[in-house]
Amino acid sequence: MNTFFLSELYVYPIKSLGGISLQTAKLEESGLQYDRRWMLVDEEGIFITQRKHFKLALLKVNIADGKLSVSHKKLPAQNISFSLDEDTGEQISVVIWNDTATALEVNKTVSDWFSNFLKLKVRLVKMPVAEKRMVDPRYASNNEVVSFADGYPCLIIGQYSLDGLNEKLENPIKMDRFRPNFVFTGGEPHIEDCFKDFQIGQVLFSAVKPCARCVLITIDQQTGEKGQEPLRTLAGYRTVGKKILFGQNLLHQQSGVISVGDELKVMTWKA
Repeated sequence: MNTFFLSELYVYPIKSLGGISLQTAKLEESGLQYDRRWMLVDEEGIFITQRKHFKLALLKVNIADGKLSVSHKKLPAQNISFSLDEDTGEQISVVIWNDTATALEVNKTVSDWFSNFLKLKVRLVKMPVAEKRMVDPRYASNNEVVSFADGYPCLIIGQYSLDGLNEKLENPIKMDRFRPNFVFTGGEPHIEDCFKDFQIGQVLFSAVKPCARCVLITIDQQTGEKGQEPLRTLAGYRTVGKKILFGQNLLHQQSGVISVGDELKVMTWKA
């Protein structure tokens, strides 16, 4: 009988920037509180990510005392902060993959700071509380909504899935390459592929779609440098239908509080 426990918990307040490790987090309608509620967009309103701008990996994020702060991992004097509730009030149409959503620019000073960092004209925007970006109806079961995340409110990966990958790599990598919200211990590598309905704490989840991986996982989150691994190795044993899969995208049924150490109880398994 496998026993699973939540071992790590992360939020990524600004899409494609560094994550924050937490001991406890509040799960809201569109995902964990603060997770992907802000993102960078170009002059056309199209989202900006590490897939093209590797150096975003060098920006770490912190939330404290009602403020969100961003600083350079190697040059901490390069930093900026702003209030969590700050915005200009001006609505902007933004594009995330095939979705269009409404966003609010935080302020011009913050946007200019990011523009200077990237050497590209960008704006930092936040998702209004009332905005409803819908999950892909092919996978949604109850008109679920999502933040500025790629497509789903939460992502889970087993620690042993990473351990199994690292056994195949010449240079082991960290879990931060995969940007999960939840990491758990127990079971064999990729047992999360078999989860269907499960509970963490008092919150019910459904694993609805494997997470297809891209070039982002080849970017070292400590240096901002791009390599070939682990995508090359994963392609050898985790390719299904021309997609490289690692982790499971989740939907949840209610809000609640989740903490490291919570037991993960599987109610139903995929065939």
